[in-house]
Amino acid sequence: NSSFSPSPSVSRMAAIANAAVSSLTSPDAKKEEFRKYLERSGVIDALTKVLVGLYEEPEKPSNAIEFIKMTLGAPTGVDVDQLKAENETLRAEAARLREKVGALEEKLGGAAAEE
Repeated sequence: NSSFSPSPSVSRMAAIANAAVSSLTSPDAKKEEFRKYLERSGVIDALTKVLVGLYEEPEKPSNAIEFIKMTLGAPTGVDVDQLKAENETLRAEAARLREKVGALEEKLGGAAAEE
């Protein structure tokens, strides 16, 4: 029976390597990295200020989400889906007009060459 059985030190090193790799991708490590990212980018400070402002508001707003959006400077009463659709329509129209301009320039260039 010639089955391979690794020495204890090799097994231990493999266990340490596996633990190190799994700790890099563990949910706790990902959460910590995300928390650091939020802190570096100022999100935690901004949200803290908004929540403190909401807490200190003498008359609590009926819609806390709208209060938070307004405090952070988000536009209110804007239909984002409608704006996206309009943007797509305008982009298509601009592409169509660029094609038309190109065709007209070719015609004009051809007409100028004939003269």
